[in-house]
Amino acid sequence: MMSNKIPVTVLTGFLGSGKTTLLNRILSEEHGFRIAVIENEFGEIGIDQDLVINADEEVFEMNNGCICCTVRGDLIRILGDLIKRKDKFDRVILETTGMADPGPVAQTFFVDADIQEHFELDGIITLVDAKYVSQHLDDNTDEVLAQVAFADRIILNKVDLISAAEQSSLQHRLQSINHMATIYSATMANAPIAELLDIGGFNIARAMEIKPNFLEPEYPFEWAGIWNLAAGNYRMKMTAGPDPEMSILMSTVSEDADSQFLTLAEQFFPQFSTPPQVLNHSESLSDLSKHYALMLDGRDIYEFHFSLNDAQTIVMFTQHTPEEFDLKLVSHDETENKPVSEHFFNAGHSHNSEVSSVSIEMPGLFDLDKLNTWLSVFLQVQGEDIYRMKGVLGIQGEPNRIVFQGVHMMFGSQQGTSWGDDTPFNRMVFIGKNLDEPYIRTLFESCLAEEN
Repeated sequence: MMSNKIPVTVLTGFLGSGKTTLLNRILSEEHGFRIAVIENEFGEIGIDQDLVINADEEVFEMNNGCICCTVRGDLIRILGDLIKRKDKFDRVILETTGMADPGPVAQTFFVDADIQEHFELDGIITLVDAKYVSQHLDDNTDEVLAQVAFADRIILNKVDLISAAEQSSLQHRLQSINHMATIYSATMANAPIAELLDIGGFNIARAMEIKPNFLEPEYPFEWAGIWNLAAGNYRMKMTAGPDPEMSILMSTVSEDADSQFLTLAEQFFPQFSTPPQVLNHSESLSDLSKHYALMLDGRDIYEFHFSLNDAQTIVMFTQHTPEEFDLKLVSHDETENKPVSEHFFNAGHSHNSEVSSVSIEMPGLFDLDKLNTWLSVFLQVQGEDIYRMKGVLGIQGEPNRIVFQGVHMMFGSQQGTSWGDDTPFNRMVFIGKNLDEPYIRTLFESCLAEEN
């Protein structure tokens, strides 16, 4: 029996492995599908939408790095919007950031009831950079291992950059991690498109072998408590803890909510992907349905206030456990109010803290010679630390956008679409370790052409 659910294909792979190249190939192929594209970016500004060549496709962009925890809320909202216009497309392709563990994105299609009703995960395609993946596997880079382990198809890309012996050894190594996935060797991501779409369904049994708690959702909060409170004024009292801020969300709930923590978590966690309202010491939570970031830097003791006009049952979700900040909820007379029930969640994973991004956006046109000279020197000095470099730039004397892309010490450029009547802009993202943002920004800016 044919499913009437919308198939979703996930493209994953570490930074610079060729995901956008493959996406452009799929969008250019004459397969007859109408495709909606969802992109996720690691960095403050988005780049990849400018690199996707098919202007007829709709591209939905998410920022901040990993499709899990907070960003899983964005994914659910975008898929929810797509449901309302599902007559306009046949399938969805979701390109994850190179820093993403694909497990949580796959999980979304099995733990969210609304998504399950309308979408099905057709498969996960992992691209592997043949030249550099061994370095990441040797370092036990968690994201790379997860991307290979969860794949239904693995594309060993850029095989023209390694020897036949290295390719054979690498294929055996990838098969030792995931013997179920079909492996394709490719240059410029030229794997057979027909064998990448309509895979027939993600293998959830194998996913649970890899990660036994696969169906336990990751959340951007570690704890929740429920209180039955009388009308009155209240304060959250906290001490300085291991983090200079703490995200929280409070809301009124029904009186029988004390045993429904997982239901409440799925209901409220998408709000953690919305920008929080920042609160400093002694300020008030004026709206108990908002996402707040409590700033906890520079003092030993902090207080935040809220009021209830009548008796209420409230739930509070906190980014960290109360013990880490000695969090207490007290009445105006200093009486401490204990939660009637509490729950500790499967908290979201963290990425390698050494990896960061520098995002630069500036007006003007660049002097191509200056830019090439600086990039060559910069990558010779710091190339091993640069996982990925990509951008869309305006070049003096050039009517088209110029697309720059680089991986480690290799970089190149190609012409993009014409600027036409658009004012040229410049966006560049560097992703890697030990990035000195002021240094990069200053020297990048020094490559701008002098105005006549």
